[in-house]
Amino acid sequence: METVGYKGLRGFFAWVVLLVVVDQATKELVRANVPLFTSINVIPGFFDVTHLQNKGAAFSFLSNVDSKWVGRGFSVLALLMIAFVSYLYAGLKVSDRLIKIGLTLITGGAAGNLADRLTIGSVTDFIDMYVAGHHWPPYNVADSCITVGAIIIGLDILKSPKSK
Repeated sequence: METVGYKGLRGFFAWVVLLVVVDQATKELVRANVPLFTSINVIPGFFDVTHLQNKGAAFSFLSNVDSKWVGRGFSVLALLMIAFVSYLYAGLKVSDRLIKIGLTLITGGAAGNLADRLTIGSVTDFIDMYVAGHHWPPYNVADSCITVGAIIIGLDILKSPKSK
């Protein structure tokens, strides 16, 4: 069984960096062009770009808690997660393609939000979706990467034989 190994982490980190660049570029576009707490309607009845600053976690979890320790805690958690996932990734079989994609997306998303916390002290959220009175909490590209990565891993685990 051939594993990715630590040399294989170069490709992993290259993709993580690309995801962070895309995430940060979209957030910077919003910060530069949409005033805070302002919305731009993109698709009526479905999607707005709304500039928000979130000191909590993904999908505004704990965003209303007024404590510097929330952001610090999520920063430390993100750093630990990135280190742990890197370790896990190196031990994966080369053939574990979906798990590698999922872990890369999750790590890229965590690193993107960590970059916001370290540079501006909060995370820029701007994707604002709603349908028929049901409003999803605003999120960003990094949150999307984390969510899609977790779904990919979950589906891979569900389809895998029990021996895996």
